[in-house]
Amino acid sequence: MLSGDRAGMHGLVVKRRSRIMTCLVVRAGGSRVFPHWKALFAELMPELEVREWDDPTLDPAHIDYALVWQPEPGRLAAMPNLRAILSVAAGVEHVVCDPSWSRSIPLIRMGEEQTRGQMADYVLWAVLSLLRDAPRWQAGQAAGQWVRRERAPLLSSDMQVGVMGLGSLGEVVARRLAAAGFGVLGWSRSEHRIDDVRCFWGESQRAAFVAECHVLVCLLPETEQTRGLITYELLGQLRQPSGLVNVARGPIVVEADLLRALEDGVLHGAVLDVFDHEPLPPESPLWHAPRVMITPHIASEASRPVRARQVVQTIRALERGEPVPLRYDPARGY
Repeated sequence: MLSGDRAGMHGLVVKRRSRIMTCLVVRAGGSRVFPHWKALFAELMPELEVREWDDPTLDPAHIDYALVWQPEPGRLAAMPNLRAILSVAAGVEHVVCDPSWSRSIPLIRMGEEQTRGQMADYVLWAVLSLLRDAPRWQAGQAAGQWVRRERAPLLSSDMQVGVMGLGSLGEVVARRLAAAGFGVLGWSRSEHRIDDVRCFWGESQRAAFVAECHVLVCLLPETEQTRGLITYELLGQLRQPSGLVNVARGPIVVEADLLRALEDGVLHGAVLDVFDHEPLPPESPLWHAPRVMITPHIASEASRPVRARQVVQTIRALERGEPVPLRYDPARGY
């Protein structure tokens, strides 16, 4: 049993030790999921103090790092010693929409190997579904109808697939499609070089890129420049039969224009994983649009263990003063 003086000294040591521990606060999945995060970080980085977002005993000044999904506006700004924000997802719109967020604090996107692999698998499935008219067969099955197509489908080698956005996800997707035998084109804001992919870049080359594509795969970040980019007019420039795969963000596609293109036959099919409003409201006309397949924003969902490993790798790199990949650039908007 400790004497009074020794007990006081022991308490002081513990208090000092708690101050020097690196602290990560987690808002991802709620209280039910937090124990899983805590156990993962205890195994991967035992020296890391992990606290729950809504812990009333947590001093905001004690927080060094925040792993978040849709943090309430103002909460991050109230953490005066915050060193970096880690998004639990590949997108960061849920953070940057907060006007009080400090642009000087590093914001890191999720995007490790599992995330990229899942996205490549999903897009390959979506493009093959459009190649073989899966939305038509899905609608026929739901209606109990034996529906056959009037013409033979294209071969993968006959179909030109365009990937808009050649970042960490887009490049892997383009390579996977090329390996599957599709003709693949890529477009990005800046110049890229990818084996077996015809690359276009800049506003001046976008129209030429679109005009050569049968299927357009959207993997662009959501920025002021990309919102509303995919319109009826743009979809009308695609080669026939045409298709759209949107795995980026809903606002990049003008929903009314998409519906019009499908109704007019300008667009022959679409696979959509992201929407303006999520979950997609029951009254949305997209549920009943012709030749559309809908998935609930699940194209790429890395497991918690994989995400935890990326978070630990990022924190350790930042603690060593090293640059980290997937850092959000406010000037570029992604």
